[in-house]
Amino acid sequence: MDAKQMRKNKWQTTIFLILIIIITYLSSFITKFHLIESIATIPAAFSWIFSNLLITPESLEKLPQILEKLGETIFMSIAATTLAAVVSLFLAIMGSKTTKVNQTFSVIARFIASFSRNIPVVAWSLILLISFGQNSVTGFLALFVATVGFLTRAFIESVDEANQSSVEALTATGATYFHMISKAVIPQSLPQMLSWILFMIETNIRSATLVGILTGTGIGYMFDLYYKNMNYNLVALITFTIIIAVIAIELVSNKIRRVII
Repeated sequence: MDAKQMRKNKWQTTIFLILIIIITYLSSFITKFHLIESIATIPAAFSWIFSNLLITPESLEKLPQILEKLGETIFMSIAATTLAAVVSLFLAIMGSKTTKVNQTFSVIARFIASFSRNIPVVAWSLILLISFGQNSVTGFLALFVATVGFLTRAFIESVDEANQSSVEALTATGATYFHMISKAVIPQSLPQMLSWILFMIETNIRSATLVGILTGTGIGYMFDLYYKNMNYNLVALITFTIIIAVIAIELVSNKIRRVII
């Protein structure tokens, strides 16, 4: 790289940083955000947390109900993810360059994945809430639609990375399209796909808590209920159980991923 190109890159980097600083300042001014004042409130915030978010013997009496709602949230996340994985596998096969039937199906599959992926799960919850109301179906569908978008994109990449020689060998022997998919593509892509499914289960369990607040279901609804009633002892217990559940599921998921990959 010559000196002229280096100076050009340096100026571009400098201009970019200046723009970022200006945008940050304008955003802080418009939202009336003051960094120094925010930092100064941190000690008081931690003091409030340690003073109010305490797990008491009285709050532990509600633990069975909390665990029941937490289980409901976890199972809903798993169900939404596994069903979405089946749909995503079909869309990925249609959308992949390796296995596509024709260009039209490929474009449609990729459009569905892009559309559902680019709308956040919270936005899907609000959209579906209008049609289905506050119930578990709304939460399930919000997680399902968002997961389809993410998994389809991930599955397409996994299928595209499959070894082409196996596909070509089966095609040369006169194997049908379905034999080529079942014998060459899916066996090679399956470990990576299972890893993505496990990742989405973890993600959806976290998202389901927020979705539950909006749809009035699961552990999210219980958290919102006690928070609005200012029962911070139960809020602390609910938060603690969610953290423990997420960490446990992540550890199990990581162990499974190490085995299958």
